Amino acid sequence: MAIVGIIGGSGLDNPDILANPRDERAATPYGEPSSPLKRGAIEGVEVVLLARHGREHTIPPTQVNYRANVAALKAAGCTHIIATTAVGSLREEIGRGDLIVVDQFIDFTKQRKMTFHESFEPYNPVHCAMAEPYDSGLRKIIIDECERLKYKYHDKGTVVTIEGPRFSTRAESHMFRVLGADIINMSIATETVLANEAGIPYAAAAMSTDYDSWRSDEEPVTWEAILKVFAENAAKVTTLLTRIIPRI
Repeated sequence: MAIVGIIGGSGLDNPDILANPRDERAATPYGEPSSPLKRGAIEGVEVVLLARHGREHTIPPTQVNYRANVAALKAAGCTHIIATTAVGSLREEIGRGDLIVVDQFIDFTKQRKMTFHESFEPYNPVHCAMAEPYDSGLRKIIIDECERLKYKYHDKGTVVTIEGPRFSTRAESHMFRVLGADIINMSIATETVLANEAGIPYAAAAMSTDYDSWRSDEEPVTWEAILKVFAENAAKVTTLLTRIIPRI
């Protein structure tokens, strides 16, 4: 029986979607996760919700204890993880409010603990395959539901993850476009690696909120602008989650 972990990103971690919610504290060998786990159900499927940045958004991207978050969901019995995340668009065709079903990442982080393997057993190194980091079955479910809901969505996209909390310079934003990234955020690559190492199928539904810094015909991204797009579009992600969970 599936137990689905949901990692809620900025503005996308609403526990009101769960039936019979209850808090559950978690401790792991890597410390405490970003928030207590919120355990409940969606249409009879057990769900465990975790707020990536804390319930009051107090944890900057680099300071998120990604290892504890993934380890806590694994210890809670999660068989799958769906992540939600806000992203900046690096492509003209990806507009504000669009959903992107991520299929690849580029990691530009520098300071994070992003592996469970701090040492190897003698003669037994562990190198996790990462050619296809997002679970194809979960991605198909998300894509199918986006189609049924008639959302504007993109069935693939490469996300570049930067350290944050600052936004990109214009030069960096243009560089990421040249490298082939379609969207940008500050969390997903780290989380993706750890979920793969933990052996948990993982997929991410991203919402585009801005155009990062590459467009010269409008103001560069600000947090206030991102929040405005959240308010206008967060219901899309909530609805999507309630539709995809019963299919897992």
